Amino acid sequence: MPRTSNRPRATAGGEPQRPAGKSGRKPTATGRPAPRPGTRSEAPRPNHEAPAARPTRRRPDEPVPAGRARPERPVVPVARRSAPRTETAPQASGASQKLQKVLAQAGLGSRREMEELIQTGKVLVNGQPATLGMRVEPDDEVKVGRRQIRFKLSARLPRVIIYHKPEGEIVTRSDPQGRTSVFEKLPAIRSGKWLAIGRLDYNTCGLLIFTTSGELANRLTHPRFEVEREYAVRIMGQVSDEQGRAMLRGVPLEDGEARFDLLATQGGTGSNHWYRVVVREGRNRLVRRMFEHFGLQVSRLMRVRFGIINLPPRLKRGQHLELTEAQTRSVLEWLARGGEQFGDMPVAPPPAKPAKPPERGAARPAKKPARAPARAGATASGRPRRRSR
Repeated sequence: MPRTSNRPRATAGGEPQRPAGKSGRKPTATGRPAPRPGTRSEAPRPNHEAPAARPTRRRPDEPVPAGRARPERPVVPVARRSAPRTETAPQASGASQKLQKVLAQAGLGSRREMEELIQTGKVLVNGQPATLGMRVEPDDEVKVGRRQIRFKLSARLPRVIIYHKPEGEIVTRSDPQGRTSVFEKLPAIRSGKWLAIGRLDYNTCGLLIFTTSGELANRLTHPRFEVEREYAVRIMGQVSDEQGRAMLRGVPLEDGEARFDLLATQGGTGSNHWYRVVVREGRNRLVRRMFEHFGLQVSRLMRVRFGIINLPPRLKRGQHLELTEAQTRSVLEWLARGGEQFGDMPVAPPPAKPAKPPERGAARPAKKPARAPARAGATASGRPRRRSR
């Protein structure tokens, strides 16, 4: 009786045939037994390709039989399992903030002024005197004296207005002499109030900035931040070289030593000369007192720049211009970087320049001759109509 082997015989393609199971069904090309007739359709699965035949596992030291090529196994890098990702939850609308920051954003003053107000005991939170560093939420009841403060902890940008102040206006809300105030020409707001960033004298004109954020006003005006202020000065006379070097080196005044960071001549005619001056502090009448120290009288003083905000050349006196959200965001980003200067590029672009009239003697474009009115019985081209016979 011939001896039978339990090993599967290899086919012509080199794949071994699996032995039939108890059902006696022959394996298909995929190595699986064929379905029974009448129980399952023998048609291939729709939209699916037949899986490739699974190769026989062999040990590395086992010789490969003749006529069969050993398939190359692709090298797949094993990725280490990383820690589970934790997404940062968005800040809830009811998140708390410091009390002095909330009061400053409400337009009551700078943050330092609000800290002094809290220490006096005039601020109440839920009926109790507030303490310095206390945090509040929108549900808390905040009162300053008898006034209740309504606030929302949102990421809304503050409003910023550029105003071209003329001479003859004062930067205050109430004046015993009844002079015109700059706040009379600003638009009305429902909540908070306009805060002036820096001041200008009664006889000084130029750039004046207003905002609804006490924090922004404090960041631009506090002496420790040293934000540049640029002025155009017209004096009676001329500054000598020795006087110019002394102004840059430092001049002793009544309230301490002061100096200019920049002093450049801008020309002039006759006894009037213009100068460009840059300072980093906002003491009262500082520029005027610097020139008066050397016996030079200032006949006109105009502020043209505050930080990176320039006075638009087309903004007339007594007019204001509100910054857009993009311009306000650029100011905040500049302050976040430490207030570094990057050129004289104004944040608020000037309005479009009107078309210049043609110069005298220049050839003007010829005007088209006006078309004569059509005669009675004529066509649109002016030709007489033909009479029909």
